[in-house]
Parts: sequence; C-alpha cells; structure tokens
Amino acid sequence: MVSVNTNQGAMVALQTLNATNRDLATTQNRVATGLKVASAKDNGAIWAIANKMRSDVSAYDRVGESNERASALVDTAIAAGESIMELLNEMKGKALAASQAGLSASAQSALNADFIQMRDQVTSIINNATFDGVNMTNGAAAINNAVSLGDAAGTAGNNITVNGANIGLGGTIVTVTAASVADTAANATTALGLVNASITNLGTQLATWGAGAKRLEVHKTFVGKLQDALNSGIGGMTDADLSKESARLQSLQVKQQLGVQALSIANQSAQTALSLFR
Repeated sequence: MVSVNTNQGAMVALQTLNATNRDLATTQNRVATGLKVASAKDNGAIWAIANKMRSDVSAYDRVGESNERASALVDTAIAAGESIMELLNEMKGKALAASQAGLSASAQSALNADFIQMRDQVTSIINNATFDGVNMTNGAAAINNAVSLGDAAGTAGNNITVNGANIGLGGTIVTVTAASVADTAANATTALGLVNASITNLGTQLATWGAGAKRLEVHKTFVGKLQDALNSGIGGMTDADLSKESARLQSLQVKQQLGVQALSIANQSAQTALSLFR
C-alpha cells in the first residue's frame, strides 16, 4: 500500500539504522578503551568481579611493600650478626693466645687490648643495626620483630613474623660480657669459653634469621606471581579482542552506510504517490 501518512519502510529503515548506530558506538568505545567491559553498564556482574580483583591487586602492592620492609629489617639484623661473628672469631684467637702461661706482661697487655676493642665493637654494631627506626638485635631496648603482611585482607594469622633477638654482650646468645677480659691467662681462659659458646649460639640465631629471610623472599615471589595471575584473569574478563573489534567496526560502518541509503530510498515513497495522479 502506498500512503503519505504512514511510511512503513522508513520506520523499519530508521529502526535498523538506530540499532546499527548503537552497535557502532559500542564497538568504537571498545576500540578506544581496549575494554569490552569498561563500566558497570556494559556488564554489571563482570565489572563488579573485575573491580574486586583490581582492588586485590592493589592491596597486594601494599603486601609487597610490607614484605620489602620486613626483608630489609632481617637483612640488617643478619649483617650485624655476621659482623659480630667475625669479631668473635678474632676474639677467640686473641683469648686463646692470651690463655698461654708464661707470656710477657707486654704481650699479655697487647692481646688484652685487642680483645677489649673487639668486645666493645660488638656494642657499637648492635647500636647501629637499625632500619627505619627499628632494631631487631638490641637487648638494651625492647626487641623488635620483622612482620610482613601475608594477604590482601591483612589477616593477622597469615602475617609472616621473623622474631628479633638480643645478640648484645652478656645475653643468652653472645655470652661474652662487657667485663670479659684477657689480661691474665685465667681470665683469658674464661673469656675463651664464653667466646666459644657465643659463636655456637650466634650461628644458630643467624641460621634462624636466614630461614626467615628465605621465607620472606619466597613470599615476595608468590605475591608477584599471584598479581600476574589476577591481572591475567581481569584481562580475560574485560579486555576487548581488538582484531575482532576492528573487523566488526568495518562491517558496521558499511552497514551504517547501507542503512542511510535504505532510509533515503524509503523516504522517496511519497514521490511515488504523486506519480499516480499524473
């Protein structure tokens, strides 16, 4: 039926063109952003899941920072412990030499002077073994622990803790006291026993700290891999396949041109009605 009041063909052509324009706008947005789910209106459920995962990825950045700080604290404590171990090994030699009977007074005095200097250096190392205001080795103050966040939720039970220890003079680990001397053979023998015990104890403590440092390193690697897995999952859900979108864009552009042409043809139907009266 030919009518000047109702143009059915134009209405159909316009509806088709509007649908094509909507699809084209969607595809252009995907090409521009690189995302098929850029906002909640694209796909509410997927957007919500991806947003939660993104927040976890961001939270794991803080976990990594906490891990780095804890590692630095433990590394500082280990460095101090290793330096003290070197001193103890040298003190052992001095005490052993000074424990011999029949040494001259000058030799005894020289060995004792060296022993005292090394003994006092232990305290100097302890006082300087500080990172970010925290000292894991100082027995003169409260002993601090190195604590790293274990997960993105901050669950206390999942935190990684490496306990500090007093490796200062006169403690349960370094049993050499601030009064230990090697000025006589007898005192040197006593000091030698304390040094040997200190070497054994400190070796055990360093092994404990070393195991803690290794655990922090393993956790750091795990967090990095976990973030990669989360980012990959987010990308799988929200990233647009640009090769497909490019092909779709070209197809829709052609379809849009055809829709405009179809609408133009449909709008000419009124002219057909005029020809009937000629």
